[in-house]
Amino acid sequence: MSDSLPLSGVKVVLIDDSNTIRRSGEMFLKQAGCDVALAEDGFDGLAKVVEHNPDIIFIDVMMPRLDGYQACVLIKSHERFKNIPVVMLTSKDSLFDRARGKLVGADQYLLKPFNKKNLIETVMMHTRKQEDTNYGN
Repeated sequence: MSDSLPLSGVKVVLIDDSNTIRRSGEMFLKQAGCDVALAEDGFDGLAKVVEHNPDIIFIDVMMPRLDGYQACVLIKSHERFKNIPVVMLTSKDSLFDRARGKLVGADQYLLKPFNKKNLIETVMMHTRKQEDTNYGN
């Protein structure tokens, strides 16, 4: 990969039960230079987070077995992963949904269907925040 890509080397875990969402997200992120790991449910997603130690995590809200809210709580309550930005992916945009996302520690909501611009801007915004925080240490 070329270092000229805007997100070269940024590690992303994308968790969604929709194959279409996973594949389009993977394509958009890889085109920008990201290293992408995919998971189709919350349990698989947690394993990918542990395995890849990503810079940012995208989680679908509605999934079988372990939904996005439950997965977010588990990630944010773990010492090793609590500072990784978690972006909830959803087609639901009610005030209740956003409040629930905040309660479980989500850093942002991104409405589906997302486009390449939304996705890349979200990654850039959250990974820059992390760099700023890391320089302060």
